[in-house]
Amino acid sequence: MPQPYCTQILGDLGADVIKIEHPTRGDDTRAWGPPYAKPIRGDQIDGSGESAYYLAVNRNKKSLGLSFAHPAGVDILHRLVKECDVLVENYLPGSLGKYAMDYATLSKINPSLIYASITGYGQTGPYRDRAGYDVMVEAEMGLMHITGARDGPPVKVGVAVTDLTTGLYTSNAIMAALLGRIKSGRGQHIDVALSDCQVATLANIASSALISGEKDSGRWGTSHPSIVPYKAFKTVDGDILMGGGNDRLYGILCTQIGKKEWILDERFRTNALRVKNRDMLEGLIEAETRQKTTEEWLEILEGCGMPYAAINDIQTTLNHEHVLARDMVKEIEHPTCGPMKLVNTPVKYSHSTPGIRSPPPTLGQHTDEILLEVLGMTETDIVSLKDEGVIA
Repeated sequence: MPQPYCTQILGDLGADVIKIEHPTRGDDTRAWGPPYAKPIRGDQIDGSGESAYYLAVNRNKKSLGLSFAHPAGVDILHRLVKECDVLVENYLPGSLGKYAMDYATLSKINPSLIYASITGYGQTGPYRDRAGYDVMVEAEMGLMHITGARDGPPVKVGVAVTDLTTGLYTSNAIMAALLGRIKSGRGQHIDVALSDCQVATLANIASSALISGEKDSGRWGTSHPSIVPYKAFKTVDGDILMGGGNDRLYGILCTQIGKKEWILDERFRTNALRVKNRDMLEGLIEAETRQKTTEEWLEILEGCGMPYAAINDIQTTLNHEHVLARDMVKEIEHPTCGPMKLVNTPVKYSHSTPGIRSPPPTLGQHTDEILLEVLGMTETDIVSLKDEGVIA
């Protein structure tokens, strides 16, 4: 996922993104279902359709079905490299050399090329030849150990968060490299590893371990190791998260739940005391929150100035009034599956208008267009390449 997520971000910002796919099976994520968006038109109407997974990370791209195991396919890629600013790949280190698609080769064809390699463990180091997947990197690089209930087993994050942060880091690095090229005129090779990005996003937890030299404090569920109260509490019908991050906010919490006397309670007067007496205070608070529904608590807490939130499922989130007001769900027209809803790009600009310009492409949807318009091939060339199985 990091490579398609990275290039989708660039596509949202206006880049012309060409997605190179195997001419028969395409991107592996096309098969990562169910669910699938079912075809309602075209010659694939009886097919399985497009996987929701694939649709999540491939808008604003053009699909070129091409095999670079064939010399003619490599030639096409080399010709494209001359025309392109950036290449993003996610193969094991060194494996593209046998296809003459490595940075050393392509930088000679186009010295200004920005070549970004995304791997599990990077181009160097003892793990460089390991295949890297999000869940394995979450486990090996600390995230899984600190994720989950306090007394429960380690768990992975609900989305492939290491993949996503790696895609974000890579898109940011590409933009910086493009700015650097304006000054130097030179391209460069960007080496991005899921493992490095995961270590970087341990953030304050890593800093605490480095500074203290002590073992980390483990899993905290929705709680915070240094702030109390700051967690999810059970209600009659769900959960509500409340954050009393300082003495003033703690006072608001006490007032809103009808327990003002706790503000001056000697056991809870300061955050240090509240952390010391965490179990007692959290138990008292939850005894109160369990007496009302989540919606009732949301109404009571509205406008109080303390951070709070319901814990919503995904359908509730996607239909949330604020999510819709922020234009985060867009309906688009897919060429074979018809109308569908996708999550929109999150960043808003005062003048620019990034967004969904085109739906995720079908396999090889733009092969003819790219070869004709970008490389100037003839219809005869294209038919011949299709007959040889080089393109689709």
